[in-house]
Amino acid sequence: MMKTTVSLAVLAALLTGCGTMAPDYQRPASPAPTSVSGPAYQAGNGNAKQFGDTVWRDYFSDAKLQQLIALALDNNRDLRVAALNIEKARAQYQIQRADLFPTINATGSGTSKRTPASLSGTGQPEISHSYSAGLGFASYELDFFGRVRSLKDAALEQYLATSEARDCTQISLIAEVANAYLTLGADNERLKLAKDTLTSQQSSFGLTQRSFELGVASELDLRQAQTSVESARVDVARYTGLVAQDENALTLLVGTTVPADAMPTAEVDTVTAVEDVPSDIPSEVLQRRPDIQQAEHLLKSANANIGAARAAFFPSITLTAAAGSASARLSDLFKAGAGAWSFMPQVTLPIFDGGRNMANLDMAKADEKIAVAQYEKSIQSAFREVADALATRGTIDDQLKAQQALVDATNRSYTLSDARYRKGVDSYLNVLDAQRSLYSAQQNLITIRLARQANLVTLYKVFGGGWQQGQPEAAPAKAG
Repeated sequence: MMKTTVSLAVLAALLTGCGTMAPDYQRPASPAPTSVSGPAYQAGNGNAKQFGDTVWRDYFSDAKLQQLIALALDNNRDLRVAALNIEKARAQYQIQRADLFPTINATGSGTSKRTPASLSGTGQPEISHSYSAGLGFASYELDFFGRVRSLKDAALEQYLATSEARDCTQISLIAEVANAYLTLGADNERLKLAKDTLTSQQSSFGLTQRSFELGVASELDLRQAQTSVESARVDVARYTGLVAQDENALTLLVGTTVPADAMPTAEVDTVTAVEDVPSDIPSEVLQRRPDIQQAEHLLKSANANIGAARAAFFPSITLTAAAGSASARLSDLFKAGAGAWSFMPQVTLPIFDGGRNMANLDMAKADEKIAVAQYEKSIQSAFREVADALATRGTIDDQLKAQQALVDATNRSYTLSDARYRKGVDSYLNVLDAQRSLYSAQQNLITIRLARQANLVTLYKVFGGGWQQGQPEAAPAKAG
């Protein structure tokens, strides 16, 4: 009897068709160009594919930054949630996949019934017993038209999309840690500059105060020198607070206490030894970015849902079967002749549903069109991100050289203005203007240096840096 039920289950599974009614999937053509041109872009000297293949340990050469990224990958809570979402999506896929097979349950039951004399027909009360045991399955759908398989395929693509989302989170996390590290280093340098400026201005204020006491300098000169001191004192306090906030932001990203020896003590000179920048943007490089892969999996899921919606127009065949034994006495339950079985097929043919199935199909088609648009938008956004990063890369060195020249010029101007004031040729106002110009130029130089290093981080991110290392596990095997 048990063999009979198992045979029915195997037969039912074999009767299930392997095809679906989903449209044949065709990847939409890329709506973005594959190259950039213009005065902002330099001729590249690298290969985009190789650039995107570089894993983070090979790309980021700073030892302290490597330590922080490794800690973040182990402890960051956003990345942990993204990994758990993969487990959740995998379980949802397995649940949907289980509908391809009958659920076989072992059952056992016993019933005792007393019939009063007035209803027994014999004039005497009667007590009856019945016992049964068996194996069976209920409401198993024979998937002739691929409805269940389409839903399973849709769930699989959702799982794969979640996996790609986790990779997106990892790449973004690595970039955020690198940028937070660079920002902390830059603010440390700004703080040092503010402290050095304060020390210099306090010394200058002391000289001016002595000159005022000797009657050489006016009170206006004295108060102007004092404004420089107080302005520098304000910046010291401001950057002290910013450094503390930067440390807090870095701690949040890392997800644990940041070791003191991993903190940058000054601006980071370089985060990577990679200097080759690609001159083109091949479509295959963009298409393998995790965010674009995620959008494509969601498109495939929407495509599979169309198959499920189409299958709803066709008959649905479900089976319920059981085999076992039944007896009026528990002791006779497994004796010869106690065998019992039941088999109940059911066919449901949709005739009138008020347009529900057609509306579901229209909705599935609309979802697929939305997914196409979102996939194309993700490619366009990726192209813009890469083009923006390359534009910055093509112009940032010129900005850096010009800003360095400006710092040198303003430094010379400040030196001359101060000398002229000490000799009584110029007023202290000229010295103050020159000092403010120098301080501003030095601050902007730090900002541009930070922008150059941040651009290298952005290039890693927009090319899907180290995309192959983020794969958490192989996708579940597809069922027949």
